[in-house]
Amino acid sequence: MISKSSLLSEPASPAHICPFDQACSYLEAAAKELNLNQGLLEILSHPRKVVTVSIPVKLDDGEIQVLAGHRVQHSDVLGPYKGGIRFHPAVTLREVSALAMLMTWKCALLGIPYGGGKGGIAIDPKRYSVGELERISRRYISELIKDIGPSVDIPAPDMGTSAREMAWMMDTYSVNVGHAVPGVVTGKPLSIGGSLGREMATGRGTMIIVREALADQGKSLAGVRVAIQGFGNVGGAAAELLYEAGAKIIAVSTGAGGIFSEVGLDIPKLKVYAAENHKSIVGFPQSVPISNADLLTLPCDVLIPAALENQITEENVNQVQARIVAEAANGPVTLEANLALEARGVTVLPDILANAGGVVVSYLEWVQGLSYVFWDEERVNREMEHLMVQAYRKVIHQSEVRQISLRLAAYTLGVGRVAQALTDRGLYP
Repeated sequence: MISKSSLLSEPASPAHICPFDQACSYLEAAAKELNLNQGLLEILSHPRKVVTVSIPVKLDDGEIQVLAGHRVQHSDVLGPYKGGIRFHPAVTLREVSALAMLMTWKCALLGIPYGGGKGGIAIDPKRYSVGELERISRRYISELIKDIGPSVDIPAPDMGTSAREMAWMMDTYSVNVGHAVPGVVTGKPLSIGGSLGREMATGRGTMIIVREALADQGKSLAGVRVAIQGFGNVGGAAAELLYEAGAKIIAVSTGAGGIFSEVGLDIPKLKVYAAENHKSIVGFPQSVPISNADLLTLPCDVLIPAALENQITEENVNQVQARIVAEAANGPVTLEANLALEARGVTVLPDILANAGGVVVSYLEWVQGLSYVFWDEERVNREMEHLMVQAYRKVIHQSEVRQISLRLAAYTLGVGRVAQALTDRGLYP
């Protein structure tokens, strides 16, 4: 068993499954399969560095508010820390620590030279003005100035942040060091060193992994019935690309609710509708309302949870009718629900594979930024697809050779590579 670090001893909410404990459970399963010893497991289970900073901000009405900002750096044995910064009310140190650990395994699985990091501030960005968000973003990155950099830790957008916040953060860092440093963050606007293809990257990666899984079952995307929980950057991109490939998108949802159409939704028209209605999709013509909970249990070929964690649990797993579940979100299927799906023969495409397209294109953006040579979108998408398909094939091979689930296969590949690097570098005593 993994001993829990005192740094992460804050209590988990009783209403939710603790993401850090779940991440440790997957690590333990991989370590057991790989026959890693307890000492190495202890090293892998603890983040190398945990930084919490105070962020004083003056609001537009003159009030002073002090926020807490976190940055967890799990492992840099393979390269600089890499991971998003999220602005969301549910951000906790345990959640950020879990996501940093998952990013370590994800980067190792994809074969890119990064370790895992993650950051966040527990705020609802909708409650702050643009000016307030800029001051928060700039002060947060200023407090972390000694802990980030293009060869140290490279943040990226996540829930509640976007290219706008990355631009502010890059500018703040660049002003502090005295020259422009485009490689300090990824997910930036194109005008300051961002990469073509980044906006659609995570959804594109999910589409590619679903396509490959269907091909292994002798099927194509044409006519496949797909339900997607989430219609933001990830779910919306996946819906658009799957629709273009001929899939029938029967349902999508946002936090405010979802819509369903037995004959399939017209995704291009839906995106226009959402843009004209403040991102709301409810009321879209030729559709009926559906709850997020009901969307997960629709009869479909492919279910893509692309919103929050812990959406498929022991309580609803028996109602899930999809034959493929692709985790476009981080941790949308709990450990117990995952075991139940596997026992029924459902193909679960794990998050560290299915949603890795974003970090792959972040890596490609970083490479372009360091070299000051920028590629066209076709090349970016081609390079990303190559890495995604290669990783998928490795997971399939590992699953078949070891006779284990796709999730455990993905984790053994990621964890195994990091463990080997620790040993080879002499960092394991």
